[in-house]
Amino acid sequence: MRSMTNAARLCVAIGWLAFTGLTGCATTEPADPGVSDHDPFESVNRQIYRVNDVADRKIAKPATEAYVSYTPRPVRNSISSFFANVAYPNVILNDLLQGKWAQGLEDMGRFLVNTTFGFLGIWDMATPLGLEAHDEDFGQTLGAWGMDESSYLMLPFIGPSTVRDAPNLGVTTVTNILFYVPNPYVIPVALLGFIDYRAGVDEAVTFRDETAIEPYLFTREAYLQHRKFLIYDGDPPVDDDLYLDDPFDALDAEEESSQEETGKPRESTDRND
Repeated sequence: MRSMTNAARLCVAIGWLAFTGLTGCATTEPADPGVSDHDPFESVNRQIYRVNDVADRKIAKPATEAYVSYTPRPVRNSISSFFANVAYPNVILNDLLQGKWAQGLEDMGRFLVNTTFGFLGIWDMATPLGLEAHDEDFGQTLGAWGMDESSYLMLPFIGPSTVRDAPNLGVTTVTNILFYVPNPYVIPVALLGFIDYRAGVDEAVTFRDETAIEPYLFTREAYLQHRKFLIYDGDPPVDDDLYLDDPFDALDAEEESSQEETGKPRESTDRND
């Protein structure tokens, strides 16, 4: 019965992680060959994205709007702080797995201060003491160990992920304090956590919906770039593929070729003039 209990808790906790179930991504064949090497399952991913998007618009967003309308901001801040704290052991674990010993010790101190003096994190007592929050997870750890992100995935009711990031769901679940709370109490708490997280990303979701011509692609590229940013601790290497050749180079070459064929002097194309 113990395994069944933990399985139930796992399902609830994963449901809580459905925070990002707002977009899609993954297909059995690229919608357009060569469009994206990191999205080989785009057609399937797009279908899952549409399902997630409908669920968000019909269920998550209305619940979020009611929560924001009837819950004072200071209370919402305390709720967000609580859920961040109960999930913080995952950060500490991955600090250590990545060999970030000093940061790991700092995060242990942050967790202990907020859990004790902050009453399980309801109040953030650590930040004023200089113990800043960090963002580490098992997907970042695998990236730091050299594992490629591989294929982009859109998970049902979970949201954007990759083959490399997917195992983080399990690690995040078992390192969350709520995983060990008796089932009758964890379900409503987990639902509150989902709604609180959805409220926290509402502005980003609204921005995407109002500005992105292709929300699916916007979500995919934003997710992948953000994950790369996290893995390299805010200083990712420059991707040379993002920089195309100077378009004037081709023009210069064409004019030089024309000059050789006609024997006429070439007119100046100095772009600094």
